Amino acid sequence: MKIGLIADTHIPSMGKEPPPQVARAFEGVDLILHCGDIWLPSCLDWLERIAPVRAVESGPAFHLVGDSRVVREKRVLEVEGHAIGMIHELAVPGMIQDEVRPGAIAERFPPDASLPAALQEVFGSPVDIVVCGYTHWAMIEAHQGVLLVNPGSPVVRIQRQVLGTVAILEVTPGKREARVVELPELS
Repeated sequence: MKIGLIADTHIPSMGKEPPPQVARAFEGVDLILHCGDIWLPSCLDWLERIAPVRAVESGPAFHLVGDSRVVREKRVLEVEGHAIGMIHELAVPGMIQDEVRPGAIAERFPPDASLPAALQEVFGSPVDIVVCGYTHWAMIEAHQGVLLVNPGSPVVRIQRQVLGTVAILEVTPGKREARVVELPELS
């Protein structure tokens, strides 16, 4: 299964809808996972023209109440034999500093601690893939058998409004691969 990953769209402050390059990046996906800072349901409507959408949102999500695509804060999806944990802001128990950016797990998670156990504490069940947002930094890392993916933001890069990134996750039973898609390359 091919899954489009997106986060931090910030609609409408970053535009009326996601940039058209997102649709190009997500051509042929079977599912889209949006990991927060959605702000308007019209963003999910736009994405749903491409593929079915599942999403999470942090904090008060009054603007998304009753939207069956959205679960507040976190969710776990079973896809092709993988447990995919979705959350906007990933705070890993046991980390010295909790913001997960590229390299943070290797630098700040205690080497003798169990990352799978810490993530089970976050999600309430075991996960082997975690998709998050919040930092706007694209990241694909594997640690202790867990694949962590942050697709970055399609519209904000290093706190500047510019074309950014999304990601593609491909899963089959026993296999999982992710890659970051640079949206400027699709212009």
